[in-house]
Amino acid sequence: MLKDKMLEGLNNQIREELESFYIYLSMAGYFDSISLTGCGAWMKAQANEEMSHAMKFYGYINERDARVVFAGLNKPKADWKSPLEAFEDAYKHEQHISGCIHKLAKLAQEVDDPATLNFLQWFIKEQVEEESSTRDVVDKLRMIGEAPHAIFMMDRVLGERK
Repeated sequence: MLKDKMLEGLNNQIREELESFYIYLSMAGYFDSISLTGCGAWMKAQANEEMSHAMKFYGYINERDARVVFAGLNKPKADWKSPLEAFEDAYKHEQHISGCIHKLAKLAQEVDDPATLNFLQWFIKEQVEEESSTRDVVDKLRMIGEAPHAIFMMDRVLGERK
């Protein structure tokens, strides 16, 4: 059985993951609206990944004989000045989520919950990959600047994400 403090943290992380889904879907809408459908596809794939993360937390809470409780979601930003700004926001958001996961891991240690700490190890590793892949896009967009041909090439590459 999960301790109340741990359960509250895990339920809050479900909200964080669902807000991530919302944020990335909003970014996809932005990209699709400016005909950068490859970037839009990348963001939709990211949104789906965030939903799967929320469902992992959902399943874990149920597996531990506890109750999932949902909280309201914040309205995501809908417009960005450029593809770079959108991906910079995505990178900052991934850093935020990494911080949330690290706080949960610390809490699991504090309440002596080795099972939850073990569960969170996957997310800790996943966040390293999430930050790295998003930072890579930011770095490339910074390099190419506002060169339309380069942005279209980048869009095509990002659209290949599975």
